[in-house]
Order: sequence, then C-alpha cells, then structure tokens
Amino acid sequence: MTTILILAALFALLFSGVPVAFALGGLGFALLAIGGFSPLMAPQALLSTIDNFILLAVPLFLLMSNVLLKGGVGRDLFAAVQAWVGHWPGGLAVATILSCGIFAAISGSSVATAATIGTVAIPEMIQRGYSRKFVLGLLAAGGTLGILIPPSIPMIVYGFITEESVIKLFLAGMGPGLLLVGLFIVFSMVYARFSSDYEPSPKSSWAERWSTALRALPTLGLALLIIGGIYSGAFTPTEAAAIGFAASLVITVFILRTLTWEGFREAVYEAMVTTVAILLIVAGAKVFGKAITLYRIPQDISQLIITNFQDAAPFILVVALVLVVMGLFLEALSMMLIMVPVLAPALLPIGIDPIWFGVFFVIMVECALITPPVGLNLYVIQAVGKARMGEVARGVLPFLALMLLTVLLCYLFPDIVLYIPFKL
Repeated sequence: MTTILILAALFALLFSGVPVAFALGGLGFALLAIGGFSPLMAPQALLSTIDNFILLAVPLFLLMSNVLLKGGVGRDLFAAVQAWVGHWPGGLAVATILSCGIFAAISGSSVATAATIGTVAIPEMIQRGYSRKFVLGLLAAGGTLGILIPPSIPMIVYGFITEESVIKLFLAGMGPGLLLVGLFIVFSMVYARFSSDYEPSPKSSWAERWSTALRALPTLGLALLIIGGIYSGAFTPTEAAAIGFAASLVITVFILRTLTWEGFREAVYEAMVTTVAILLIVAGAKVFGKAITLYRIPQDISQLIITNFQDAAPFILVVALVLVVMGLFLEALSMMLIMVPVLAPALLPIGIDPIWFGVFFVIMVECALITPPVGLNLYVIQAVGKARMGEVARGVLPFLALMLLTVLLCYLFPDIVLYIPFKL
C-alpha cells in the first residue's frame, strides 16, 4: 500500500506540471521527514551526485556536440557521405542515416544529432522528391541513434545508477546500433524503390568525392579517436569526453575555421543549460532513490517480480509496455531515473544481464524520444523542418516499428548486445 501511495503521489506531481527534478527531490525529502530519517541525507545525496567523476562526462560530451553543431560539422559530414552513396537507390536517405550514425558516435546526444543532420538533410531530401512525412520521420528516428551508438549520455547515467561499467555499456550498444542503422537503410532503399515521386541523385565525380571526404576527415578521425580510445582502454569515457571537446575546438577553430566566437558562446550556454537540467534531475532522483530504499520499496518490488516472474520473457514484455506508456508523458532521462533503481535489484535473480538490460532500456527510451506528446526529437524536427506535429508523428511510425523489432531481435539473440563487450 505504501508503494502505491508513493507512486501515486509522484505521478500526481508530474502530471500537475511540477518539474521532474523538484517532483523527485521534493517527494524524496518529504518521505525522509515523514519516515523520521535524518534530513541531512538529502544534501548528502545531492553532493554525492554532483561530485562524481562519471557524470563529469555529461557536460563535456554536451560541449563537444554543441561546438560541432555550431561549427557546421554536420553539413560537411552529410556532403561527404552523400557524395559516396547518394546515387544508390534511396541514396539521400542512406546518406542521412549514415550521417546520423557517424555524428552519434561523436556527440552522445539524440537532440544534437537530429538537429545537426536535419538542418542539412531535410531540404535536400524534399527537393529530391522524398515524401515530406517520410523525411521528417527518418530524421526524428535517425537522431535517436545519438543515445545508442557510443558514446551515450543515457548509458553514462545508467552506469552511474547501477554501478555497471560504462565502457561495457558503450561497447554493448554498438551491435544494436549497427543493426538499427542497417534496418533503417534497408527500409529506406525499399521505400525509394516503390515511391513514385522519388528522384535518384546523380553520381558524384571522383574529384567531388575526395574533396568532400577530405573536409569530413577530421570529424571521422574524432569519432575513431573517441571509440577507439574507449575500446582499447586508453582512456575512460570521461577522459574521452574531455579529449573530444578539445579536439572539436581544434577541428572547428583551426582546421575548418567555421566556429565563430558568438557560436562558441552559444555552444557553451546551451551545454550549460542542458547540463544543469540533467544534473538537477539526477540529484532529485538520488534523493528520491535514497528515500524509497529506506522504505524498502525496491526490495519489495524486486521480491514481487521474482515471485511472479520466473522467466525473463514476461518480465521484459511488461517492462517494455510500461516504458511505452511512460514515454507518452515523461522524457527519457526521467524514465530511467524513476524505473532503473526499482527494477535493477530483480535482474540477476531472474537471469537478466544488467548490461543487456541497460541497452534494452536505452532502446525503449529511444522510442520515447519519438512518441508524442513529449518526444523531444519530434519537437526538434518539427522546428527544423517547419512542420506540423502530426506530420512528424505519422512519419516516425515505421521507424518506431523497426526499433521495437530491434528489441525483439536483441532478446532472441542476446549476443547482438553481449558479444562485443564480453566475447570479442
């Protein structure tokens, strides 16, 4: 009964419009006071959250992605990929997906990926006869690769909550990320094949291919530096974020010379605003998590799950359905911070690998990013494409189905997730 009352109070606060950070933190503090626990636990939880080496990667990755965004790196990247694959069936769509995948491997941010590539790709694809609905849906869904292909800010937060290896989470995201890229590409090529309005792009000359590739080479090098450094163990995810930020400044200021002082100021300001929002939510969730742990709610729910779910399949199905419904009302990070502390204790007893579950959770969070009414990527693409929300929402439906198919394949073939971090 206590659990139901606490969850009802939390959702009442959220649906009444109280910001997520204050709903979580305020309710957590109230629970500590009502339960007779020391109120000093709240500031201690806040300090332990902010004073954390792992979470330092969040502002650094945000700084890097915003610097690349303001420096116009997405435009050069898209031009290079388009020059090489644009003449394929559905070539512009393929170039868009590959550009999203590559930028995702740098930024760790879904919103930054959608905004960066969408600004360049949307007008170009519509001009080539692609359906407006298809284009908007492709960019909204393609942007979600930013939190699956490493580095990934939600994976950093998941690792912080569960105390799992962030490096292993990053590596585990590579297989599903590449699978999702492949499914998006196949669907786009089939769509172009049967679309009556689609106009093939002319084949680029070798001179154009090499010139655009040369301009995009520093960006590709940055992606390889970050992933290779993390994979080889040369540096931690936080160190990778710091190195990536420094390298992004070198690329945009000294090599491409596209980042202005005004652009840098905007990048820093936007990264600061997003970082403060994320850390406030994480801090509020930490206080709430401390309180519900003292009330033994995660332990009780874990016991309930173990008693009622002897097999992983029904548990995963129920969690997926709950996340789909929650995604209609809550943004991605809030879902993770509310659900993961409650579910994590039950994973090992029913035979679910926490690393696999982290990737599963992130894919479901991706689905939340493209489901109305609070899917952030829908709003980004709506703004970039100057479109109606209905257009974008209808356009993402086939891509949402492909993302759910990826979840199913990852369940049926766990090595898609676990092979790289544990067997390669």
